[in-house]
Amino acid sequence: MATLTAAYASEKDPWKLAETVTAAVFVLWIAHVYAHTLSEALSEGRQKLYDMGSIARRELGIMLAAALPVGALVLGAIGVFHETTAVWTALGLGLFTLGAEGVRFSRLEGFGRGATLMATSLNITLGLFVVTLKVFLAH
Repeated sequence: MATLTAAYASEKDPWKLAETVTAAVFVLWIAHVYAHTLSEALSEGRQKLYDMGSIARRELGIMLAAALPVGALVLGAIGVFHETTAVWTALGLGLFTLGAEGVRFSRLEGFGRGATLMATSLNITLGLFVVTLKVFLAH
């Protein structure tokens, strides 16, 4: 969402926006995989990075979280949506994904309704805060 919002300030073509978001997510995923692999190797005293494949699979959620928003941008690129509709749909799907992740986390933790609402709201709020920071820092 942050990359899309920042990129949309200067780029309106949904194909290029989808490419930009996909590239940013891929780079972020690689960085997370490497950082987690290195961190686990150091904390466990290993000298080689053996578990990179399992960590890469574990971190696939980063790329999967972008699938629906990128899909909306692609639909805009092929003419199903107007460009503005595609961008707003992508942002809405990003917010939906943040909410769904908050609910999933809450269920895994066994939270009740109030705590689930709080965790989900916090997840969405934090996501919007990151988007806001990216927009202000990119300009």
